[in-house]
Amino acid sequence: MKSHEFASLLCSRLCHDLLSPVGALNNGIELLSDEHDPEMRARCLDLLGESARASANKLKFFRLAFGAAGGFGDEVDTREARVAIEGLFGGDGRIQLGWMVDEPTMGKAALKVLLNLVLIAGDALVRGGRLDVGAEKHDAGLDIVVRAEGPRIVLDPELKKVLLGETEEDSLAPRAAAAWLAHCLVEDSRGEIQVADQEEGVLLIGASVPSGG
Repeated sequence: MKSHEFASLLCSRLCHDLLSPVGALNNGIELLSDEHDPEMRARCLDLLGESARASANKLKFFRLAFGAAGGFGDEVDTREARVAIEGLFGGDGRIQLGWMVDEPTMGKAALKVLLNLVLIAGDALVRGGRLDVGAEKHDAGLDIVVRAEGPRIVLDPELKKVLLGETEEDSLAPRAAAAWLAHCLVEDSRGEIQVADQEEGVLLIGASVPSGG
């Protein structure tokens, strides 16, 4: 896939995810301009605050997951990833988060793999649940595991195919942008992604990123 084609997919995904909180901001401003009741104005301000936080949290996460995060160095502070994940999924209490990453830093490519797998697993928790994120370095590289558990898990079959490299590039939809990025980064490092979703209520996504990834 050409770089500009993937950029188009990624932009479509970003616009889709940001449309809701930004639209809520716009609606809140319109309501506030026409509302004179103090109680209703206070509720409008609460709506604006929630929408602004949601927009900021999504942008922080996407900056790390899709952008040139962490400046120009090769390593990124993993605390940034934890804060971004907590902001995206931990704000409303729907999803409980577990963080099992002891490494203080991680290579940019590996961090993007981790974040994009977290995005896919978190989106699969349609009724909330628990999201555990783990990573461990060893002599051969880095192992990443993301585990989602909840009353209902829905993993788009197309995303699973993309993660496993079983989809043609020309058939990719914007919703698969994160899966494609994770697949390409792992493939470039000669690693592997595995998906286990046979157990009801549990989704496991793992990635091995050899040294240099």
